Amino acid sequence: MKPVLPSAPAARVAAWVRSAPGTHIWLLVIGVTSLVVAGATEGLGDFLLHRTSSNIHELNRHPLSSLLISGFWIENPASFLLYAVLFELVHANVERWLGTWRWLLTVGVAHITATLAGQELVLLAIEGHRLPRSMTHVVDIGVSYGLAAAAGLITYRLPPPWRHLYLASVLGFFGVPLLSGATFTDFGHAIALTLGLAAWPLTPGAGAAGAADADRNATPGHPPPDH
Repeated sequence: MKPVLPSAPAARVAAWVRSAPGTHIWLLVIGVTSLVVAGATEGLGDFLLHRTSSNIHELNRHPLSSLLISGFWIENPASFLLYAVLFELVHANVERWLGTWRWLLTVGVAHITATLAGQELVLLAIEGHRLPRSMTHVVDIGVSYGLAAAAGLITYRLPPPWRHLYLASVLGFFGVPLLSGATFTDFGHAIALTLGLAAWPLTPGAGAAGAADADRNATPGHPPPDH
């Protein structure tokens, strides 16, 4: 029996939020930090953004906290509404589909891996004298790496041929900047997207496909082998 959705608008909104708790807690924290930056003086705002960045300087001083905290800030508070829409379209749907822990594992690994890889690229460019040493203090915050991973993962939620059209669009969106004067952020987005696409084994469809393959490969008249 399908669950009956609440009829009252407030109840429906509450049910929607409860269905993806991680997404909405994350979004709430970003809303609070965006209000802090928007209400701060220019000097204080710059200090907060640099202090909460996962740049080379902060990674050397506070590696664990900088990796965690940087995922709860956005550089431009005016873009919060755009991120709220993207969270509802991408993160919330992936979390409902996979469950909170598998969703969190995917976006967390993507955020950490893409951040470290991007800053390693910056470090190599500084050591090769292709970037100034001041880039060790670059503002590197935001939620885009996690969004890129979720955007890759949601590919498997779509049926063909929409899956292929969506995948081509996502590859183009993240691939064009990578091929035309890529920054460390573009490089990080590409890594996060790749990790999202590589997380297919975490999807419900992966288990169903494996079970279907086992059924097809079973000897007629005998059950499929146990794993």
